[in-house]
Amino acid sequence: MIHAATALALVFAAALPQAARAHKMWIVPSATVLSGGDAWVTVDAAISNDLYYPDHFPAPMDRIEVTAPDGAAVAPENAATGKFRSTFDVHLARPGTYRIALRNDGLLATYTLAGEKKRWRGTAGELATAIPAAATGVKVSESVSRVESFVTAGATTQGVFKPTNRGLELAPVTHPNDLASGEAATFRLLLDGKPVSGIKVTAIAGATRYRDAAGELNATTAADGSFSFTWPAAGMYWMSASTEDGKASVKQATERRLAYTATLEVLPQ
Repeated sequence: MIHAATALALVFAAALPQAARAHKMWIVPSATVLSGGDAWVTVDAAISNDLYYPDHFPAPMDRIEVTAPDGAAVAPENAATGKFRSTFDVHLARPGTYRIALRNDGLLATYTLAGEKKRWRGTAGELATAIPAAATGVKVSESVSRVESFVTAGATTQGVFKPTNRGLELAPVTHPNDLASGEAATFRLLLDGKPVSGIKVTAIAGATRYRDAAGELNATTAADGSFSFTWPAAGMYWMSASTEDGKASVKQATERRLAYTATLEVLPQ
């Protein structure tokens, strides 16, 4: 059994801005493009040092959300959580593009109590009773992060890309299930539903365990939130962006840390 507080702490830590973390959260489906509806995929989800090699901690299943092409929620099936990864099946009962996501909204507080530095992670509902009244130097940060992958059965659709207007989100120009090696793909990054400029986006091919260098691809969002990558080879890619601002939704928080990550499959031409 995984302790809920431990799971939340690891998910929060992996959602910090890129320079501040080594662990990476990811979701990897067994396939991203299928010929038609009424199909299945198996999904692995974990927090690890190497992409996509589970070696650290499983993703918490209670934060997994699957969305059908029409926006309806789909329940993961046959879920299991092991020492290093969670796995589950998704039934693609109708044609179109599905979103598989791990969402994390949480708070981090640091404070001093009896001369000792303390750290707490939890939810907004727990904050009121979490910090002792005698604590000093209290600082609260809000974290809003999203880890996603997309699977299409039959023809691609756009319904799952409707923004929630909270945090960093992807608004594709090139559909994420229509990527090929050697070809450019363009996306847009939104912050609270609006295009955001000047955000660094990094893409890294999987199987980093077997390379001496990560081989990062880097781009920066333009005024309209757009950025592009030309994929050097086929494979699974981890694409991530993060930023910080002062627009926390919890009044006690003085800053907001935001992150977006997606696993994208690039197919051979």
